[in-house]
Amino acid sequence: MYIKEQQAKARQLSPSMQVGKSGITPGLIKELKAQLKVKKLIKLRFMKSFADDKDAAAKEIAKKIDGVVIQHIGNVFVFAKKRKINK
Repeated sequence: MYIKEQQAKARQLSPSMQVGKSGITPGLIKELKAQLKVKKLIKLRFMKSFADDKDAAAKEIAKKIDGVVIQHIGNVFVFAKKRKINK
């Protein structure tokens, strides 16, 4: 249920950042971490000039920003903050 709620919220968002030919840079990761901390949900667009595998890049970004990919439509990926599970 949580994922569906986040996906519904993501439809209303505009991509907050774009990844182009320069690829995944430390500055990009730093900014995404800051945005994710504040917004809890961010949308990222991969431009046509990005030559690498977008799915693999999104997984790498999610790992580096301590988030998860909750939606992927075309060149747009939505990341959410990982939830802590209490046992």
